[in-house]
Amino acid sequence: MRNIFIILSVVLLTGCSKGINKILKSPDPEYKLRMAEKYYVKKQYNKAQVLYEDIMPFYKTRPEFSDIYYKYAYCAYNQEDYLNAENLFKSFLEIFPTNARAEEVDYMRAYSFYKQSPKPELDQTNTVKAMGMMQTFINTHPGSPRNEEAYRIIDECRHKLEVKDYKKSQLYYDMGQFRAAGVAFTELLESFPESALADTYKLMAIKAWYRFAEMSIEDKKIERYEKVITEFNEFIDRFPDSKLRKDAESYKTLSQNNIKRLNNEQIKTSA
Repeated sequence: MRNIFIILSVVLLTGCSKGINKILKSPDPEYKLRMAEKYYVKKQYNKAQVLYEDIMPFYKTRPEFSDIYYKYAYCAYNQEDYLNAENLFKSFLEIFPTNARAEEVDYMRAYSFYKQSPKPELDQTNTVKAMGMMQTFINTHPGSPRNEEAYRIIDECRHKLEVKDYKKSQLYYDMGQFRAAGVAFTELLESFPESALADTYKLMAIKAWYRFAEMSIEDKKIERYEKVITEFNEFIDRFPDSKLRKDAESYKTLSQNNIKRLNNEQIKTSA
């Protein structure tokens, strides 16, 4: 935690005005605290953060310390420094586990991970962490009024993971890597079985396996067209009323016709 303070001090002091430097030179910690509070109220969080950090050693054993640390963490958060904010919220909980603000800070720690969640194309480590932290918060605080939002965030993060996996699967298909696309769309459906696009994912798997069969060597084509038919049967079992049923049936019919043709050619060859 001390390393965090040192780093923040160097960065923040560099950007401070002469006025802040003058306040920092004051030997009066109570004056510094009053000025920090004024900056905080004015939402000048960079200045407030420098002053809070400077007076922490003096207030560490005093009743004001928890409030100072609380606002210090929010200074990082309000400057969109979510990585440091998460660390500071975590430290607050370790230092003040029974504080009246502990539930709020616990939620904000999870929310800081959510704020670090990038767009779907990028690494989703923080998205997964945010989901886990939000679920832990719900489990730890079952009666919290924040749980409704926590559930919403979990759903949003889950949708982002779905979009990422969908784009990966579609990219395989667009690049002509049909076996990989078939596997990826199948895994996508398994990961998100309740998705509104579940039948679309299954249809894409059928299409991918059909294209894979088309491009296969002759000796492998029949068994791979048979896989397309198996995929179709699973589609019907799972989505009997899907609007995509007709499209799925077209690939079954094409596969059946190709199997029939290949069998006839084999008979002619062996005759």
